[in-house]
Amino acid sequence: MKKARVIKIGKNIQAIRKSHGYTQEKLAEAIECSPRYIGDIEQDRSKPSYEVLVKLCNLFNIGLDEIFSGYLNVKGKKEINSALFGFDKLKPNNQETIIHMIEYFNKSNVS
Repeated sequence: MKKARVIKIGKNIQAIRKSHGYTQEKLAEAIECSPRYIGDIEQDRSKPSYEVLVKLCNLFNIGLDEIFSGYLNVKGKKEINSALFGFDKLKPNNQETIIHMIEYFNKSNVS
């Protein structure tokens, strides 16, 4: 966990945006702000407002812990959450394949 002296979340927001296939322009339109503001947030030149943080979480169906990972003492597997970004946007047959693989590996770990 990083010290909370200066919190920089721009790279996390950028990674989340890209993992969902959004450009800065598309994201700005979706959360009703300017593309320049998104760029400033991602470069840590500006801090997002509470309203923007809520809009990001709702748009990407994530919690604030995803945005502030590295600064919070949140229990759980952040790697899994990161790996699952965009799962809901996959085609149903690809989702089904991933689910079957997880079930297979879980069964093989039981013995």
